[in-house]
Amino acid sequence: MTWDTLMPMSVHCEKRAFWWDSGRPADAAVEALQAVIFDLDGALADIERDGQRAAFNVAFAEHGLDVHWTVEEYGRLVRIGDERRRIAAALRRRGFGRVSSEIAAHVHRTKTDVFEQLVLGGDVTPRAGLEDLVNSLFFAGVPVAVVSRGERAWVGPLVRQLIGDGIAETIVTPDDLRTPVPEPDLHGQALWELGLGPESALAVVGTGRGFRAARAAKVPTLVVATGYAVGGDFADAVEVRTSYDGLLAAGCEHLHRRWQHRSGGR
Repeated sequence: MTWDTLMPMSVHCEKRAFWWDSGRPADAAVEALQAVIFDLDGALADIERDGQRAAFNVAFAEHGLDVHWTVEEYGRLVRIGDERRRIAAALRRRGFGRVSSEIAAHVHRTKTDVFEQLVLGGDVTPRAGLEDLVNSLFFAGVPVAVVSRGERAWVGPLVRQLIGDGIAETIVTPDDLRTPVPEPDLHGQALWELGLGPESALAVVGTGRGFRAARAAKVPTLVVATGYAVGGDFADAVEVRTSYDGLLAAGCEHLHRRWQHRSGGR
């Protein structure tokens, strides 16, 4: 039997099927916390505000455009999911008209290169309190995993910059999945690599998109909202907060245990 035959996926399905998808028995015992899965894009660092926004501004300058997105302006524009459309919308408001989309494509290519340089140059910093939490999980023997929708070429180095080398048990990006899909099941892949069911883990996210992805994978989810995500719809979250503010491994275990009792682990 080969490794491939052990992988629970179908070549005809976009979404991988996992053994836990059949449901958890109603009388199943409460599971202890066995891993914490962080979403890089919000939970480890405010990638949008400190990384993407800065890269966009550098790209605008390199193309000779008098555009500089403040934190507040970018907070409104980030609601436009497609980055090229985000740029084009800003250009149209500045009177560029029909050529906005064409210019946006060139700016976006430059921004992509600049963003990787910023990340690898150490310009993105961890969220306050993250280091204490991750270290406490490490010393408590609770494995840490990281998921990100970014490219592995920069995700791996950035994770090491933010939480240290060798701390993450596994790092999952779309590059690690066989079948490209618009919303890849990164949390499901992380669970599969850890050998755990979703009820045994706690996801930590900072954005609405990260929250939806974690809940789609059935992982109980703690929201530590970024400034852009405050006030979002986080119904069914384990807890919603705006900072780590003294949260350590014991706190994660308490939140996970409370969620299990509250929801029956479903």
